Amino acid sequence: MKSKNQKNKKFPTESAGGKMIVAVPLSRPEECILDVKKMLFEKMKELETINYIYVVNKEKKMVGVFSIKEVFRRSEKTKIKEIMQKKIVKVRPRTDQERVAILALRNNLKSIPVVDKENKFLGVVPSDIVLDILHSENVEDFLKSAGIHSPLRKISRGSFLFLAKARIPWLIFGLLGGIFAARIISFFETPLKTHFILASFIPLIVYVSGAVSVQTQTLFIRNLTLDSHLETKKYLLREIKTGFLIALVLGGLLSLLSIFLFNSPYFIGIILGVSLFLAILTTILIGVFIPWILQKLKKDPAIGSGPFGTIICDVLSLIIYFSVVSLMLKFFV
Repeated sequence: MKSKNQKNKKFPTESAGGKMIVAVPLSRPEECILDVKKMLFEKMKELETINYIYVVNKEKKMVGVFSIKEVFRRSEKTKIKEIMQKKIVKVRPRTDQERVAILALRNNLKSIPVVDKENKFLGVVPSDIVLDILHSENVEDFLKSAGIHSPLRKISRGSFLFLAKARIPWLIFGLLGGIFAARIISFFETPLKTHFILASFIPLIVYVSGAVSVQTQTLFIRNLTLDSHLETKKYLLREIKTGFLIALVLGGLLSLLSIFLFNSPYFIGIILGVSLFLAILTTILIGVFIPWILQKLKKDPAIGSGPFGTIICDVLSLIIYFSVVSLMLKFFV
C-alpha cells in the first residue's frame, strides 16, 4: 500500500528522509512479547507497515530490531532484549534513495530504518517505496544512458519543446563528433581507394569497440553503485586483463574470417586483427575512465555511457584503425 506519510518536506525528495514513513511499530528492550501483541492490536489501524518491530530506548535511540514473526514464535513472557538483533542496517535521513534501495536488496530487508546523527529513530523506508525507487532509478539511468538528464517526472509530463530541449544538446555533440569522424575518414582517403575492402570494415570496427565500451561502462557503473568502497585500481587491472582476452579473441577471429570469407590478402587480415585488438583495449580504458572521472567530479557516472562516451569511443576507434592501416600498408605494400 502507498504511504500517506511518504513525503517529508524537511528532507530532499529523493532521500531516505523524504521517502520514510513514521507510523511503524516500536518497542522497548525491557518489554515482553505480550506487550508487543497488545500494542499491535491497539494501533493496527494506524500502522503503515508491520514487517519489523523497531526497538528504541527511553531517549528514542534505536537499539535493536526483530521480525514480526518472532511475536508469534516466542513465549509471551520473552523479553524483547533477548530476541532483538543489535546489528542493524540503517541510514541517515539525507542518504540518497538509490543507496537505500541497494542496502535493502543487498541485505534482503523489507524496510530500512532511518536515524539521525545521534541514532534517534526517525522512521523507515518500507518495501513498496523501495520498489518505487528501484523502478524510477532504473528508468532514469536508462534515460541518462541516452543523454537525457532531466528528472523523470518532467520527462513524462513535459511539452514537446521541453523534450526537444532535453534531447538536442547531446545529439548536437554527437553530430559534431560524427562530422569529426567523417573528416578522419576523408583524411585517409588514399589507402581506402587502394584497398577498398578496408572501408567495408569501418562499421564493424566502430560497432564492436563501441559495444565493448558500453559493456565496460555498464558493469563499472553498476559496481560503483553497489560498492561505494570499490578499489578502482584493482578493478581496472582486472578489466584490462579481461579486455586483453576479449581483444585477442575478437581480433584473431576477425583476422581469420577476413582471409577465409573475403579472400583478402593475409596482410589485410593482420591489419584488421591488430586494429580491432587495439581499439577494444582503448575503449575498455575509456569505458572505465569516463565514469570514474565523473564520480570524482561528483557527477552521475551514468552520464558517461551516453552520447558523450559513445562518440569518443567511435572517434578513437577510427583514429586507431586508420593509423594501423597507414603504418602497416607501408610495411606490407
